[in-house]
Amino acid sequence: MNYSISNNAEYGEYVTGRRVINAESRQAMKDALTDIQTGVYAKKFILEGQSNYPEMTAMRRLNAAHPIEQVGERLRSMMPWIGANKIVDKSKN
Repeated sequence: MNYSISNNAEYGEYVTGRRVINAESRQAMKDALTDIQTGVYAKKFILEGQSNYPEMTAMRRLNAAHPIEQVGERLRSMMPWIGANKIVDKSKN
């Protein structure tokens, strides 16, 4: 996979990866997989949908207010080749 990412991202993997991917994160991933395999996740998601997604809506609102999203919005406004819901201008590429 490293041939597909920037040198910066690859270097970050080498110097930071073990601090991020460790026994604790592996256990969290195993727990998430167990929830999926046992149907716990599906049941929770269905209940969330039946109540019109209150938890997801709240999380979206918090994410939208995060400083990185505010900066991202300003940066994207400086990139005229990025249109609404469009990453690539197919008329030019």
